[in-house]
Amino acid sequence: MSAAMERIYTDYTAPQPQNNELFSQFKYTELEGFDYHDHDGTISRRDPSKILRYNDKYYVWYTHRQTPTPPQGAAKSNDTIPSSDWDLSEIWYATSKDGFTWEEQGVAIQRPEKPLVGWRSVTTTDILEWEGKYYLYYQGFMEASGKRGDDCPVAVSYADSPDGPWTPHNQIVIPNGAEGEWDQYSIHDPYPLVHNGKIYLYYKSDFGEKPHLVRMQGLAIAEDPLGPFTKHPLNPVITSGHETSLFPFKEGVAALVYKDGPEHNTIQYARDWVNFEIASITELMPYAAAPYVPDAFSDTKDGRGITWGLAHFINVTSNWNKFSSKLVRFDCDLSQDIHDPDMKKHRVVHQPDVYYRQGLNAKQRKRILEAQ
Repeated sequence: MSAAMERIYTDYTAPQPQNNELFSQFKYTELEGFDYHDHDGTISRRDPSKILRYNDKYYVWYTHRQTPTPPQGAAKSNDTIPSSDWDLSEIWYATSKDGFTWEEQGVAIQRPEKPLVGWRSVTTTDILEWEGKYYLYYQGFMEASGKRGDDCPVAVSYADSPDGPWTPHNQIVIPNGAEGEWDQYSIHDPYPLVHNGKIYLYYKSDFGEKPHLVRMQGLAIAEDPLGPFTKHPLNPVITSGHETSLFPFKEGVAALVYKDGPEHNTIQYARDWVNFEIASITELMPYAAAPYVPDAFSDTKDGRGITWGLAHFINVTSNWNKFSSKLVRFDCDLSQDIHDPDMKKHRVVHQPDVYYRQGLNAKQRKRILEAQ
């Protein structure tokens, strides 16, 4: 039996994608309720958290930048000019009755005074509910992004309600690794779930330095939301992906592995929450997916999966001088509780303009013509 023939029955839950519960297409919808100043680059919203439901409303937290100018790069940045789309940012939140129309509520986590963690920027947050309290984990920048890598260890604030007020812990809860360790340069995208009575916090880091970064995902575990967190000895646990987006599924955990690495555009699964295998391959995955995960914090032994969430589109005008990002809704069928045949179609026909937008640049066209 060929290797391909063997793995179609051993590596996937079904030989046909439409019968695989961890395969889906993704549908996208414009959100109502957010103003972007005509995308002039001065307002950006990106990197949403998981969606939380509380008092019959959905809550989401996200990176919010509102600056006098668009990003100008590290060399031109100062106390008011951002170096990057996520520089000089705070964490804001919004609520919704239906997940389509949102009402912005304002700032949740402000930048603290220098030299506290996050004085330069607080970004890329995610939410944990634990024993009646709420915790926001986020990246705390101590310098403008791009000046010396991305110096932004994980910090946390806590509250009695999703509406705050939020009390900063003012300590690093997950530090960068020691010199020579795989995560010595950065720890990004903290993403907590509850499993076996503990907090499983997945995060992104990089082997190597630019331009030879190899992005992977690690895991740190704690019995208390404020730590200490112990990094798993098998880290990294996922060898591709950018933002980490995971959800309990059956007895294990599934991960949306988008962008970066040889296993990008895959949905992966770890029955033991550590050793991930590819469950399916898909396309047009949500960028910085932030799903609604009803059982994220219930310590479930039968995760039901996800059907929708938020994500972001970056540089929405394709104008690098007016760089900004926007929040968007995605829908899918990665759930045990629904079966949507339209979401399971694996022969999706895209309109020609989708392909033409991936056309040759001027340099490529010149090279081809000169080679004839």
